[in-house]
Amino acid sequence: MHHIAIICSDYAISKKFYVEKIGLSVVREVYREARDSYKLDLALGDQYVIELFSFPKPPARTSRPEACGLRHIAFQVKNIEETVQQLTAENIFSEPIRVDEFTGKKFTFIADPDDLPIEFYEI
Repeated sequence: MHHIAIICSDYAISKKFYVEKIGLSVVREVYREARDSYKLDLALGDQYVIELFSFPKPPARTSRPEACGLRHIAFQVKNIEETVQQLTAENIFSEPIRVDEFTGKKFTFIADPDDLPIEFYEI
């Protein structure tokens, strides 16, 4: 996989969430005047992972999470409890930690500022 594209409703809020709270780094930020749109390229370590777009008045997500299309994005973590503690320190609250019935691995979900589900999955 190369990257995931996300359209946000409030660019400043989403940029702060993904960079300052989730910890992704900015690769490139471009304002596209013809589209009245920002495009923010974000990386996790050295891996380019997310394109964050802003557009004037994007339609709302149909439902969460069972609408057709992207269901959620997931990040692998080494320790789910530590990850939840770090998220809580940033005032990001997660669902209760669950265990994958097929793999026995722990996971949880949070939501981004536009209610896009984000999973953290312990490796």
